[in-house]
Amino acid sequence: MKSAYELAMERLNKSSPSVKLTNAQKKQLAELDSKYAAKVAEREIALKDDITKAAESGEFEKGQQLEQRLLNERKKLQAELEEKKEALRRKTVK
Repeated sequence: MKSAYELAMERLNKSSPSVKLTNAQKKQLAELDSKYAAKVAEREIALKDDITKAAESGEFEKGQQLEQRLLNERKKLQAELEEKKEALRRKTVK
C-alpha cells in the first residue's frame, strides 16, 4: 500500500515531470549561485558602510532609504538569478 506522500508525488510527476540536469548544467547552476552571492555581498558591503555612516551622523531617514535600496537590490539580483537558472534548466541536451 502506498502512502499519501507517494501518491501525491506520483500525481505531481504526471503533471510536471522532474527535469534531469546534466553535470555541466549543475556546474553552471552552482557558478550562477556563486556569482550572484558575490554580487549581493558586494552591494551589502558598499551600502552597509553608507548606512552606518548615516546612522552615526543622525540621518536616520537616509539610513532607512539606504536599507530599502539594499533590500530592493537584493530582490532584483535574486529575481535575475532565478530567471537565469530557469533558462538554464529549460535548455535541452542534444
